[in-house]
Amino acid sequence: MGLRLSGVMRRVGARVLFDGVDLEIVAGDRVGLVGPNGAGKTSLLRIAAGQDPPDGGERSLGRGEHIGYLRQEIDLATAATVREEALTAFAAIDALEREMRELEERMAQHGELPDVLAERYDQLHTRFDRAGGFSREARAEQVLAGLGFDAVARGRRLATFSGGWIMRVELAKLLLAEPDVLLLDEPTNHLDLPSLEWFDETLAAFPGGVILISHDRAFLRRHTKRIAELRDAKYALYPCGYDAYLERKAQRKLELEAAARTQQKQIEQTEKFIERFRAKASKAKQVQSRVKALDKLERIEVPEEKKRRMRLRIPEPTRSGAIPLALKGVHKRYGETSVYQGVDFALKRGEKLALVGPNGAGKSTLLRMLAGVLPFDRGERELGHNTQVAFYAQHQLESLTPTRSVLEELDSVAAFDDVPRLRGHLGAFLFSGDDVQKKVGVLSGGEKARLALAKMLLRPSNVLVLDEPTNHLDVEACEVLEGALSDYTGTLVFISHDRDFLNALATRVVEVRGGKLREFLGNYDAYLTKLREEAQRAASAATASAVATEAALGTSASAGDAQRSREERKARERIQRKIARIEEEIGEKEAQAEELGERL
Repeated sequence: MGLRLSGVMRRVGARVLFDGVDLEIVAGDRVGLVGPNGAGKTSLLRIAAGQDPPDGGERSLGRGEHIGYLRQEIDLATAATVREEALTAFAAIDALEREMRELEERMAQHGELPDVLAERYDQLHTRFDRAGGFSREARAEQVLAGLGFDAVARGRRLATFSGGWIMRVELAKLLLAEPDVLLLDEPTNHLDLPSLEWFDETLAAFPGGVILISHDRAFLRRHTKRIAELRDAKYALYPCGYDAYLERKAQRKLELEAAARTQQKQIEQTEKFIERFRAKASKAKQVQSRVKALDKLERIEVPEEKKRRMRLRIPEPTRSGAIPLALKGVHKRYGETSVYQGVDFALKRGEKLALVGPNGAGKSTLLRMLAGVLPFDRGERELGHNTQVAFYAQHQLESLTPTRSVLEELDSVAAFDDVPRLRGHLGAFLFSGDDVQKKVGVLSGGEKARLALAKMLLRPSNVLVLDEPTNHLDVEACEVLEGALSDYTGTLVFISHDRDFLNALATRVVEVRGGKLREFLGNYDAYLTKLREEAQRAASAATASAVATEAALGTSASAGDAQRSREERKARERIQRKIARIEEEIGEKEAQAEELGERL
């Protein structure tokens, strides 16, 4: 049966978030849930997960089936290690094992079990085996490794990790539990690119149904077969992937606009006829007929474009020097761990540089040292002529003060001259009217991200240092930010796991791995192409080396092979002669036995 939503509705006070949501999810389904921030996507996902009841309609789930739900924010307090927490996903298997052990203890005490209990033990053993009970530790290690936890990290207490890493543990638990339906709310927010590629492959192989919310357009393209859209309290389901959804939506709007124009012309002609002949008694019947027709006419409504759209234009910055920012001979350690030993790094004026590499490689460390917010042990950080740096941290949202209002939060970083334009600046980030008096603590993740961007961009800077700027933004806000940064004339260095964002902006890619930096010209796709070419060359070189080695070994071993062949042939001949003698002896013994039988 799977998961079914029938006529589901959610209301917040007097406002209807959505109504009439009909959706069925079965094995193999992939549904992308899209819409602007505040449209109710997370609310719908919570209803689907069974965590909140709907205000109207019904939610049902097949018998014996279960849901896996990944939330955007996790508040987890535990003394367990990463490995121990991941293994809690096997609670059902652990229960089977405990019951099996109890039956085994009874068997050891009493010799054997009654038939009923013996049959129960066989059932438990079969279920335990089919559920992968004997391999659960190995599966947990494999999933945690895929999500970026090395052997040391798996043994660390969960409390020592940031919220992003804790989110990965929750994702690992979901994958290990193997639910029938996965509900994913921004699952890629805290994954680096290698982990994202692993998760891509894992999700593609997942046999159950999936509903996902994501701002990562490449992720939506790969993993959606249908698109469910929430917008302006309305729900629409498109039976196609993400790109086709965008095309159909645009085409549908054009068709509705054309139909509405045609209808409007007909209405105007009818109204002119009514006005012209209203006073003529001979036309009274026709006039009344057309008046009734107009009253009954169902008007075609064209959905209005979102009235409130983030308007982001980064102010023209002052011109910096040719090398606005550089690190020279920088050393950085965390305790006993050395991250960088004498690294050199320089930004060129006007370029847009992306840092890539696995989590833990030191990307954020490098970015924070560039921004001047993280001290290093040795080396130099050099600012070029007239350089002004603005920094957006990956966990910028956590630095906001929950008790302040939106306006107070922006005012905390404003200069005296900025005060008159604070409300207008917030309006560009969709905080208008009473919204500016909202407390930061009640804002959604997307609203907090917009506020953090508004703070960073209040004053023009000619070097922007951005760590995961698209986290928590919806697709439309990501596109607006992408467009604004494309037009930005200053220097940009950034980290992002959004592949579309990387490809649209990067003019140079720097790979961070093992404390070393490698440079690649072009965007992220050009970087991947270069890596594939290197891998192919390495494979070809390895194959050629193996062939040469075999040929060399074959030449040097040919004489020895001939000698061994002669020795083996002689040994076979000796064995054959021995077999012939034994067969003769057997024949003689059989003749003697026959003669003795005749005598008896």
